[in-house]
Amino acid sequence: MDNAWIEKAWEQVVDKIGQTSHSIGAAFPNGTENGRFVMTPAHDWVAGFWPGLLWLVYSETKNERLQALAVACEEQISQTLWEFEHLHHDVGFMFGLSSIKQYEHLSDEAAKRHALMAASLLAGRFNPVGSFIRAWPNWGNEDHSGWAIIDCMMNLPLLYWASEVIADPRYRHIAELHADMVLKEFIQEDGSVHHIVAFDPETGARVGALAGQGYAADSAWSRGAAWALYGFALSYTYTGKERYLSATKRVAQFFLNHLPSDKVPYWDFRLPRDSVDAPRDSAAAAIAASGLLEIASILGAVDGLSYKQAAEEILFSLYQNYTGLQEDSEGILLHGTGYFMQNIYVDASLIYGDYYFVEALLKLKHAYKTIPKN
Repeated sequence: MDNAWIEKAWEQVVDKIGQTSHSIGAAFPNGTENGRFVMTPAHDWVAGFWPGLLWLVYSETKNERLQALAVACEEQISQTLWEFEHLHHDVGFMFGLSSIKQYEHLSDEAAKRHALMAASLLAGRFNPVGSFIRAWPNWGNEDHSGWAIIDCMMNLPLLYWASEVIADPRYRHIAELHADMVLKEFIQEDGSVHHIVAFDPETGARVGALAGQGYAADSAWSRGAAWALYGFALSYTYTGKERYLSATKRVAQFFLNHLPSDKVPYWDFRLPRDSVDAPRDSAAAAIAASGLLEIASILGAVDGLSYKQAAEEILFSLYQNYTGLQEDSEGILLHGTGYFMQNIYVDASLIYGDYYFVEALLKLKHAYKTIPKN
């Protein structure tokens, strides 16, 4: 495949973020309605993705205005550390893409402390009798004290990072215990993935799987598979444990085997046969593509080639068929599915879809730069 599209796409992304940064500012976009992002509070799980996007573009352009916006976002996100009742398992998304990136780019010790505090909060959600990190706080009459969700695999890097930074293995132990639980309880024999598994919080006994954002408890929510694919790849990157590499390969094989011809999944892989007009989830495709490039990086140029090629095919299809880069839309990726069963951001742009598309595009851009020329 001619790789000229990668540079062109990157230039369009830089232009797009330059434009939307004026309208979004230091706020927290979630999904779009009529082409415009709806903003959400700083404690929302998606809050880290906009500053994360700003840091991705800054890493290549050194645009100081984007840097200033990212710093202003991190300041707001850090204030949520004192709003304990609003926080949840997704502090990894929030602080990993804001505070940690700010520390890496600017050597900001305050941002480093914020991320370490968030890691301690995440570790505090660990239930030792079931070896799981509890998901959300309780909402209304819904008791979540025994719930774990597949998305949390993507929050484990916050714990791995904290262990490395302070040379203390406790956080890593918690991350590995949770990852091992997911390997046992979430990954089905064919490589598909449950969204939610409920446990008895007193005994740790498995109660059963729940549909969550999937079509059914035994279906296969495509974004859940993407979280698992990428999350296990990251756990291998941090730990070198072969069981995590094996897991990410299993899930990747399931994901790739069930893609339609344009390489962008429907929102669930196990929809009824009459669901021919079901919406796609461009965000799931982008997350999986970045995860596949992580696997390719782990395996190297030869063994990882098929994963790199699969990621490139997904990204090219997203670029050709699912982007709003030249349209009057604040989103980069179109046709994402936030939460189908509750009709939340269906056929919309999703800030996390945009983030992972740009992250994967940048990985691919750098990969081609490092390939020796004949």
